[in-house]
Amino acid sequence: MTIHAQALLFDNDGTLVSSLASVDRCWTRWAAEYGITAEEFARVELHGRPAAEIAADLLPAEIVPQAVARIEDLEVDDVPNGGVHLLPGTRGFLDSLPGDRWAVVTSATRRLAEARLDAVGILPKTLVAADDITRGKPDPEPYLLAARALGVDPAHCVVFEDAPAGLASGRAAGMTTVALTTTHQAHELHADLVVENLSALSALVTEQGVEISLRG
Repeated sequence: MTIHAQALLFDNDGTLVSSLASVDRCWTRWAAEYGITAEEFARVELHGRPAAEIAADLLPAEIVPQAVARIEDLEVDDVPNGGVHLLPGTRGFLDSLPGDRWAVVTSATRRLAEARLDAVGILPKTLVAADDITRGKPDPEPYLLAARALGVDPAHCVVFEDAPAGLASGRAAGMTTVALTTTHQAHELHADLVVENLSALSALVTEQGVEISLRG
């Protein structure tokens, strides 16, 4: 199977990097600080959603801004503690792409996303973060904004995601979707192609765009 694209759009956490240990530490501490029980916390979908939406599901509206600022501080401060690392295949796959052919599209704030990316030496030319949008994944807005920033028709973009919300966002934007089974099982992920991680793929840059293929 070969996928032809003009631009490649990557979620960050769970797709390019893993920050699960950090996320678990920080959100557990955050929930305790705000008196949220384990049962209340377990009922909320966390992965692939902006912190502001998660906080709004759990707390009164008047304290949501303060709570969002607090979780951002906790997660940024935790980056140096070894809570983020590259997932298999990330470095090689990104290094094979021209900088103007790909973007990172994350539900994290810009400050947090840049801290995590900097920690692993990834410097995208184009980054769409929670600060840039009004509606987070699964709404198509984040991926449509990235396509616009790269000057590419959404129909010619490929989205790489590990979370159902992100894949739904890519589909709603009219893009081809590739799912990575880094945080969810394959049967939970609805995509045009499902792989274990980016090490399963190769990218060939041509005058027409980028050809994405399964290795071996």
